[in-house]
Amino acid sequence: MLKNSKTFFLRGATLATLYARKADIFVRGYAGWNSTQALQVIREVFPTNDLPPSLVIVYFGGNDVALEGASSHVELSKYVKNMTTIAEYLQNLSETTRLLFLTAPPVNETQMAQMTGIEYHTNERRQEYADECEKLFQDMGINVINLCNLFKQHDDWETTFLIDGMHFTEKGSQVVAKEILKTIKEADWKPSLYWQDMASDQFQGGPLLDVNEFIV
Repeated sequence: MLKNSKTFFLRGATLATLYARKADIFVRGYAGWNSTQALQVIREVFPTNDLPPSLVIVYFGGNDVALEGASSHVELSKYVKNMTTIAEYLQNLSETTRLLFLTAPPVNETQMAQMTGIEYHTNERRQEYADECEKLFQDMGINVINLCNLFKQHDDWETTFLIDGMHFTEKGSQVVAKEILKTIKEADWKPSLYWQDMASDQFQGGPLLDVNEFIV
């Protein structure tokens, strides 16, 4: 269940290729949505009477964190409550459904202000939401990737990881995909859901993807 980012489909495509003949990857993107809107459709997307998923990667927060006045804004306390509700619902799908949450990423504030003429996003605010999201899921014993911290490990993240100040470049998407795979590999899940640990039917990487790049 994913907040929209056009380039999330790059990450989804990467995972789908690596997991070919091992698992089916379904990508759902919701353009401009926040966590409050996600709650309105979660039962439709994940009905309790359907085959439960083995892993759900949830990415909401990038729109919630917009400053007051933006239509997508969700107050921090409500955002935390929404994400708690989403996690608890998904946990109840089955005892074997694993969860991985991604926090809001940082933005290039200067580029976004130049493009929109409105300062709806600040990295100070995004770090606050990301840290609260990370703390929430650590306390719940759920795997979480703090994208603000991940990106800021790279000096050139503002210019190489973001297309328009917010959405990810191919390089940014690859960094996130590798971190997702690293988290899956290191997770104490039985059976393992790491792509190299799963049985396959004569798996071969797609012709446009060097699978060696994603061995973590």
